[in-house]
Amino acid sequence: MKWTFVTRVVAGIALLVLLLAAGAIGYFVAPRSITTPPAHTTAEPAHRKVLYWYDPMQPEQHFDHPGVSPMGMQMVPKYASPGGTASNIVRIDPVEVQNLGMRTAVVEVAPLSDTVHVPGTVAWDQNLAVTVSARTNATLENLYVRAPFTVVKAGQPLAEILAPEWSTAAAQYFALQDAQSATGRDLRAAALQRLHALGMDAATLRSLRSGSDTITLRAPVAGVVSKLDVQQGQQLGQGAPILTINGLDQVWVDAAIPQAQSGGITAGAPITATVTALPGEIFHGKVAVLLPEVSATTRTQRARIVLDNPRHALAPGMFADLRIAGTPSAPHPLVPTEAVIASGPDTRVIEALGNGQFKPVLVKTGHSADGMTAILAGLQGGERIVTSGQFLIDSEASLSGALQRMEAGHAKTPASGSRSATSSTMRGAKMNMPMPSSSSSGENRP
Repeated sequence: MKWTFVTRVVAGIALLVLLLAAGAIGYFVAPRSITTPPAHTTAEPAHRKVLYWYDPMQPEQHFDHPGVSPMGMQMVPKYASPGGTASNIVRIDPVEVQNLGMRTAVVEVAPLSDTVHVPGTVAWDQNLAVTVSARTNATLENLYVRAPFTVVKAGQPLAEILAPEWSTAAAQYFALQDAQSATGRDLRAAALQRLHALGMDAATLRSLRSGSDTITLRAPVAGVVSKLDVQQGQQLGQGAPILTINGLDQVWVDAAIPQAQSGGITAGAPITATVTALPGEIFHGKVAVLLPEVSATTRTQRARIVLDNPRHALAPGMFADLRIAGTPSAPHPLVPTEAVIASGPDTRVIEALGNGQFKPVLVKTGHSADGMTAILAGLQGGERIVTSGQFLIDSEASLSGALQRMEAGHAKTPASGSRSATSSTMRGAKMNMPMPSSSSSGENRP
């Protein structure tokens, strides 16, 4: 009995040890068998094109062959998008497109009116300037206009001069007024001709006939005394200027046209102008001449512009904002200038394809005016391009290699690796980006 009891105890202990051993074996062996994937899950899809291989630990580094990366990781293939989508297309979640506030515009084909927008300075119209001068030696007895910029009317007295030569010639003419003989009439005609040669008009002759010793000089036109060269009591030589009167019905505006824009401006081009001193009022005129000289410092060409000034509201020295209508160009696709991305020798725009897909397009640009740029090559018209937020997409296209594939015809990246992010979704936003794992089927996106 005693032996039988001992035997049973030993047998029980042995059975317990066997059960514990079986449990331990099942614990360590069972998980490994569970994680072993079926044979069909590790097979790479034969119908999908491999774009490149990448290291899951460094997805921004691309390789053109499979194998082990420099980090010692097995490289994972990146397949072309299903459906045959072009490799230079950038995809962004439409929700993120709306959140980023991207704007688009349709490319239209139309002539670009090369309107030039430049500042200018109002100046006297020198074609309306009249100089009042002493046509003979004289003394300035009285000066009625004492200060420049005095407004005068036509016929208004300006000054009185004492001219002995005029007085003597006039006295000789008056002495022959009653001559009846042929010789007397000839002498009277010769005296009158001398008065005309001295520059005496009929009004001056009448004033001398009334017995006055001085001659009154009157304003020949209405305007502003822009220049006063003398003082009262001054001796005047023959031809000496006394003052200058400028008319105000028209004024000049001097404008500096950038050399790149001066080619489309011709004489007679219509002008509209505004000045800050007269808000809401628009003045009209035209280009009188484009002066044949380009500033070596500013690379601008001066344009002389004539503006109508019916109310005499414009004054010399005012700053004017000018819009000069240039010659319209031939019809070309037109895009907003803000949509054009200039990067080194290349210029491109971002075309919106819909459904969150965008494509960089190389273009050749022409003239720009009024916020629009003519496209000489790259667009046909009717495309929808991005006008706001395009730089974010362009940056993403550069990181994802879309620009390189666009420019190099989908050339492969060298095995040494080029630093460009493989994700074709925007960084820093909520993206549909599954992370690579060791159990993936090869369709992981970095």
